[in-house]
Amino acid sequence: MNLLLTAAGLRNETLQGALRDMLGKPFESANVVYVPTASLAEPGDHGWMVAHLNRLHSLGWRQFDILELNGLPRQMLLDRLLDADVIYVEGGNHYHLARSITGNHLADGLLNALKDRVYVGVSAGSMIFSRHLTAHSADVIGDTADLHALGATSVEPPFGLFDWYLKPHLHSPDFPERDDAWADHITARADFPIYFIDDDTALRIRDGKLDVITEGRWRYHP
Repeated sequence: MNLLLTAAGLRNETLQGALRDMLGKPFESANVVYVPTASLAEPGDHGWMVAHLNRLHSLGWRQFDILELNGLPRQMLLDRLLDADVIYVEGGNHYHLARSITGNHLADGLLNALKDRVYVGVSAGSMIFSRHLTAHSADVIGDTADLHALGATSVEPPFGLFDWYLKPHLHSPDFPERDDAWADHITARADFPIYFIDDDTALRIRDGKLDVITEGRWRYHP
């Protein structure tokens, strides 16, 4: 399983190079599927999503597919995922993304697809692999409004692969409140490990081993 978990997509040459290395072939020889599901639960201007999509598209893929996880037959979704070499899952509301995966019974099929494909997560798309994606962590992190906006009070982690939690956008100008004091406040309350990453950083999980790829800043609190 090869995962590249970013905060804001492939923003720099280091992250693009990491994906190229994980893929093992040029982008122009590969298919990518872009999953916008999490972004669709976010209100307001979606210029950020368009910028991410355009940046990804500009890398020059053999085939560029766009796949929404709700409303299509399960087998069609899985077939489209299996047709890709890279599964790129956009940011937005991570609870909506998690509930879409579990509600459409996609978790097992997606994990199976990831055995020999590369997964790139952006923000919400990077947060869904923790077993701590729960109502409890929403309270600890301060994300309960994002859960309640869906008319929900609970969430089931779709995969539960990792004991640590990922929180993106540290020191991001788009989230000015996410400074070191913000991270300190969360870690003082948390009873689980947390990685905080900025928009130029990613966690790379390759063959079960994790390392940090970065042109920016990050923190880990066990």
